[in-house]
Amino acid sequence: MSQHELRAAVSLAAVFALRMLGLFMIYPVFTLFARGLSGATASTIGLALGIYGLTQGLLQMPFGLLSDRVGRKVMVVAGLVLFGVGSAWAARAHSIDAMIGARALQGAGAVGSVILALVADLTAEENRTKAMALVGVTIGLSFLVAIVLGPVLAGWIGLSGIFWLMSALALVGILVTLFAVPTPPRRRVHREAEPVPAMLGATVRNPQLLRLDFGIFTLHAMLTASFLIVPVLLAHSLGLGSRSDWWVYLPILLISLAIMVPAIIIGERRRRMKGVLVTAVAALLVSQIMLAAAGDGRVMLLVALTVFFAAFNVMEASLPSLVTKTAPTGATGTATGVYSSSQFLGIFVGGAVGGWMYQHVGASAVFEFTAVLAALWLVLAATMRQPAYLASRVLRLGEAARDARELAAALREVPGVAEAVVVTEEGVAYLKVDSKVYDVRRAAQVAGAEAPAT
Repeated sequence: MSQHELRAAVSLAAVFALRMLGLFMIYPVFTLFARGLSGATASTIGLALGIYGLTQGLLQMPFGLLSDRVGRKVMVVAGLVLFGVGSAWAARAHSIDAMIGARALQGAGAVGSVILALVADLTAEENRTKAMALVGVTIGLSFLVAIVLGPVLAGWIGLSGIFWLMSALALVGILVTLFAVPTPPRRRVHREAEPVPAMLGATVRNPQLLRLDFGIFTLHAMLTASFLIVPVLLAHSLGLGSRSDWWVYLPILLISLAIMVPAIIIGERRRRMKGVLVTAVAALLVSQIMLAAAGDGRVMLLVALTVFFAAFNVMEASLPSLVTKTAPTGATGTATGVYSSSQFLGIFVGGAVGGWMYQHVGASAVFEFTAVLAALWLVLAATMRQPAYLASRVLRLGEAARDARELAAALREVPGVAEAVVVTEEGVAYLKVDSKVYDVRRAAQVAGAEAPAT
């Protein structure tokens, strides 16, 4: 990547990280601290934790589409303002109703798809995958750091202090966006990075993508519902205060990382992603059954959490790759947008339904509910087709490009090209290729491109 592209990728990854860090810091501590709010019940606490996902999921794609009209940086700043104001409101909330409203406002700042579109605006096609990977890695690290850091900070500054910190992080994110993120010379539609309404129908009718959407929905429903109960279980079985929970989370997360890395290597390099997926979903199911049965049993609780986070991290790393492999040619951004919305709606359902079940049926029923979701997911994962090990590539067309259908047919004759869609009004061809045999130079020659294809 050029220095300009590296600056863009790093600064936008930082904006994403600042926002995600604040969001996940409250997960390990929210249940325990929110009990002190006026009118709080298990049901309303779950709703307050999860409602962020509802507004985030509903507004994710509209934010991205609006950014095509008014500008990427404008929408990123607007979203961070909403997030910062919602965080400040949450910090001052004394009732659970106020907290629910504040969390909904936080979620209304749905800038994820806009940030990805801005990454695409600021990077050349041949470097875009690297930039997106940098953003993805940053998000994953933010989650791990937040889960460990949240209990420590809560012990020092309380839940309200964490929300004030979120507000401050939003301000830092605004400053980074305004002064560190380059302004793109022009905005273009990037079908591989942002939703395109015309491709929505093909995406939501794809049964293989729907399996993956249900998977990420279930994964984050399980995560959110589990964090309604796990802090209480840790307090009862290990006698830990919220400040000491990090001693539990840190080794568990380190072990989960040690399991995740070889699992992803086996899945990608040896082309066994379906096997890795099915194994991880089965592990998630086992973890929920163990959590339902753990009670005050320390060993079973710790083993269950280790199994859960190991499988969770494998899924977080592998599912986006599977979405990219499975998406119709030229619809990667749309498929990713639906996938992202499914993730946030899972957060909402996990919090709202989990909280209601915790109050009216009991803690074990919450894990039984998530176990049922995991069992359904296991059936869908086991019956999915083997993923095609194809990577998405974008090829810019030369000025003397031929008829779209003729050119697409010619591109499909290039070694390694499995699918090709030519969009002449955008001046690009969207390809699905086998990277091991893809002839970059030949594809560039066919398209009349001056630079090598990606």
